Amino acid sequence: MSVFLQPIYTQSIAGGSTGFISFNNIPQTFTDLKLEISGRENTVSGQTFVALYVRFNNDSSSLYSDTRLYGSGSAASSSRVSGTANYIGSDPAALSTANTFNNTEVYIPNYTGSNYKQIITDSVAENNASTVDMFLLAGLYRSTSAISSIQVLPQITFSGYTTISLYGVLRSGI
Repeated sequence: MSVFLQPIYTQSIAGGSTGFISFNNIPQTFTDLKLEISGRENTVSGQTFVALYVRFNNDSSSLYSDTRLYGSGSAASSSRVSGTANYIGSDPAALSTANTFNNTEVYIPNYTGSNYKQIITDSVAENNASTVDMFLLAGLYRSTSAISSIQVLPQITFSGYTTISLYGVLRSGI
């Protein structure tokens, strides 16, 4: 089986900040989707890292759940949470080293199917110090509708130079 990544959309914040980034009218011609995020939130004072979420089809109902594995560099934990969006990791914030960004990858298999939608996330927010937020997440969006839009939601606002790209995945030879 071979896999091909096709760029669909990329959004970058040149300067300033924005509350969220949306990808609308997602083509329904791929087998899977992949989000690549390099983000930061300077507007949250007093915090080193802040939450990052994803929501599908502008649906803010309680259809989302996550199983989280977390590591800080010195401790580890796990949890299961339900809510109105899927948690996908964290962004560096005001107390993080200046100009450090997270690296988050979200994989969404079978996004056009009529089953519930799964997501798999790998996220690391670094601080160039002794603290780090590392997550492996398995998420579930309990809707049978095809995913046609994605919102990436920061805790408050993304800062400048945040970049989010959406790719379509074509699997051949299946």
